[in-house]
Amino acid sequence: MEHLVVSSSPHIHTGTNTSKIMRDVVIALLPAAVASALLFGLKALAIILVSVASAVLSEYLFNLACKKKQTVTDLSAVVTGLLLALNLPLKVELWQCAVGAAFGIVVVKCFFGGIGKNFANPAIAARVFLIIAFGQVAGGSATRFAELESGATPLVVIESGEGSLPSLFEMFIGNRGGAIGETCALALIIGFVYLLVRKVISWHTPVFFVATVFVLSLIVKQDLTLALYEVLSGGLLIGAIFMATDYVTSPTHKTGKVIFAIGCGIITILIRFWGSYPEGVSFAILFMNILAPYIEKINIKKPLGGIKDGKK
Repeated sequence: MEHLVVSSSPHIHTGTNTSKIMRDVVIALLPAAVASALLFGLKALAIILVSVASAVLSEYLFNLACKKKQTVTDLSAVVTGLLLALNLPLKVELWQCAVGAAFGIVVVKCFFGGIGKNFANPAIAARVFLIIAFGQVAGGSATRFAELESGATPLVVIESGEGSLPSLFEMFIGNRGGAIGETCALALIIGFVYLLVRKVISWHTPVFFVATVFVLSLIVKQDLTLALYEVLSGGLLIGAIFMATDYVTSPTHKTGKVIFAIGCGIITILIRFWGSYPEGVSFAILFMNILAPYIEKINIKKPLGGIKDGKK
């Protein structure tokens, strides 16, 4: 009886652990990683390798220095490095990738106690850090097959009214300017379907995030085609599917997920249409990460017979 553990229900064990979840996320990101190599060339692979290596090494060295149990085998650092790399343009310097990954792991994750305790998605925070520190990270790069070599993203073209937009089909397959992993919508959707089938994420956050951006774009622009371009442009899909669904920094209840997603969509549109940056997905998710605990709090279900507002 000395080993008896008493806890409240429900008592559920699904056999899932952090490493299995992170492995599935890595698998889901592989189509985008392969597409980035095909569309942008060998440097895209170098960006991915440097970012992942820096993230893993940073976590290993931090745990070693602080005499903490090593956690690199749970693959969360791999996911952070991979996500950060896929959100960076080809023109980024490799040392900047390393610095960004180290910042995300050490400052955003490890300083707050490690996985499960970070206040924001480390990859998102690292990208925002790089955008603020190195302005060129906010831009995009042209694919090897693009007719124009300027690398102007569709969002910049829409905002400035200068230049020509790629076709919607080219947007879907990824032949347009942008970060190396955000351009191919097809690859990202394949990853989304995989995560749904594996029940790693639910559909609520990605669908409501994208739908909010689409509806608001349609209202503002009064043009169905431009609204579709807003959905396929920038980092909306990779952000909605892979970063806004982070277990630690987003609500767990379905209603909370919907509120969180709609908030992300509204902030994205505000920044895209009226902000100083053409893209607002990273800033939107980071801001909503901060609000996630409050969203979660208002959606906590009160147990039957529990105390509510100081009264039974």
